[in-house]
Amino acid sequence: QDGVAFILISYTHRNEYYYLTFKKLTEFWDRAAEGGRKSFRYEELEPAFFLPEVPGILVPYLNALQLDLNCRALQYYYRMVAYYHDNTLLHESEILQIMENQLLHTPDGVRDIYNGECKKKLYLQDKLHRTLLKYGYHDIMTPTFEFFNIFGSDVGTTPSKDLYKFFDKEGNTLVLRPDFTPSIARSAAKYYIEDDMPVKLCYLGNTFINSSDYQGRLKESTQCGAELIGDGSISADAEILSMTVESMLESGLKNFQISVGHSQFFYGLTKAAGLSGEQEENLRELIANKNFFGVEEFVDSLSMNDKLRKLFGLLDNFDLQDEQLMEALKLAKGYDEILSSIDTLLKLREYLKAYGIEKYISYELGLISDYTYYTGIIFQGYTYGTGEPIVKGGRYDKLLSHFGKDAAAIGFAIVVDQLMAALSRQDIDVPVIENSSLIVFEEAAYHAAIKRSMELRRDGVNTQMVLKDKNKTKEDYASYAVDNRINRVEFIEE
Repeated sequence: QDGVAFILISYTHRNEYYYLTFKKLTEFWDRAAEGGRKSFRYEELEPAFFLPEVPGILVPYLNALQLDLNCRALQYYYRMVAYYHDNTLLHESEILQIMENQLLHTPDGVRDIYNGECKKKLYLQDKLHRTLLKYGYHDIMTPTFEFFNIFGSDVGTTPSKDLYKFFDKEGNTLVLRPDFTPSIARSAAKYYIEDDMPVKLCYLGNTFINSSDYQGRLKESTQCGAELIGDGSISADAEILSMTVESMLESGLKNFQISVGHSQFFYGLTKAAGLSGEQEENLRELIANKNFFGVEEFVDSLSMNDKLRKLFGLLDNFDLQDEQLMEALKLAKGYDEILSSIDTLLKLREYLKAYGIEKYISYELGLISDYTYYTGIIFQGYTYGTGEPIVKGGRYDKLLSHFGKDAAAIGFAIVVDQLMAALSRQDIDVPVIENSSLIVFEEAAYHAAIKRSMELRRDGVNTQMVLKDKNKTKEDYASYAVDNRINRVEFIEE
C-alpha cells in the first residue's frame, strides 16, 4: 500500500544516527539468507542517509525520509520508462515531479537557517565577536575561496580529498576555505611582513569540508575565532585559553571542559620509540578513535624501557592531575620533546590560575589533531549535547614561514553550529532582545501608517507594515506577531 518502513540506528560511540531504508535492509537480509555475511559494516552504509545535527531536534529523520521517498520516486520512474517506452507524457511528468523535489531541498551537508533560529545565531555570533574585541583583537576578512596551494598537503591542514575544488577561467585550481588559519597566516605574511610586534586578529565566517568522514554532519559550518601572531610565550597561550573560556561563558554555557594537550608529546613518544611512519599513523588512528585497548596492545608489541612505557600509558588519561604531570616530568628526563611539552603545560597551569579559569581546564596528553601544522599546545572544548568539539585551537609556530614570515602564532575557532546545537539540547535559551512593532493598516489610511512607521524607525524600533486583509481578524495578526517575536501590534484604520 505504498507505506514506508525504515530503521533508525544510533552509533553511540560516534554520536551519529543512521536511517536504514527497507530496501537496504532487504539487501543485507538476502545476502545473509544466501549464505553471505550475517552483519553489515559501517562502511557499507550510504553516506546520504546519515542524519545531520539539527539544533533542538534529537533525531532529525524527516530529511532522510524525504530522500527515501525521492529515491523511490526515481526508481518508479525508471520502471515506468521501461514499461511505457512510448508514452512521453508520463516520462515528462515524472521528471517534473523529481525536479520539483530537488528544487525544494538543499544538498547533503548544508541547511537553511531562518526565523527564530537565525536571529539567535546572529545574536550569539555578535556576543562571541564582542568578547574577542574586548581583548584588543581586530577584525579581518579573508576570501571564501583561495588558491589550492594555500591548503596544500605541505601546509598540514585539511586533506585534498576533503576540499571543494574548482577552476577559474584561467585554469587555476581554487578551493573553498576549509580552515581559517592558513588563510589568515597568508594574509598576515603579506600585510604584516615587517611587523615585529604582536598582531591580534579575529574573524567570523563559514568553512567548507567535503569528506566521507563527515557523514551526516554539516559540510558548511560557521566559525568565530582569533589568531595571536608574533608572540611565542606561554602568556599568549594563556590569553587564548582565557578568551576561549570567556567566550563559552558569554554564550550561556555553564558545563563545559577545555582539554589541553601538546603536539610534541605524541611526536616525542614516536621518536623515542623509533616508530616507522606506518606505525606512527596506526597509533595516531587508534588514539583518534579513542581505541585505547588497541593502543595498549600496540604498545605491548613494542620493545622499550619502563619509563617510556609509563609515558605511553598516559595517553588514555583525559584529566591528568598536578601530581601526575609532575611524575610525568620526572619520567621524561632524557626525552627532550616530551620533557619540554610537559614543562610547558605545568607553566601554563600557573598562568591559568591567575585568570581564575583552571576549573574549566583539563590536561590530556593523548590529545591529537588532524592538523599537522600545530607545534605546541593544542586544545579542544566539549560540552553536553554534541559529540563534536565546540571549540578547537593550538599553537602553530612554523606555519607562517610557509608564506614567508617567521613568526610564532596561536589561535582558536569556535564552531558556532555545534555550540548552537549544544545550547539547544541543554535547554539554554539565547536571549534575543526584540524591539519591534507591527502596523496593520487599511488602504485608505496608508499615509498615517507610513508616518507612524517612520517615527518608530527613527526611535530605533524595527517596524513592519502589513495591509489589512478583510478575511483576517485582529487575533490573526496578534498570532502572527507572536510567531515572529514582534512586541507590539498597532491597527491604523480609516
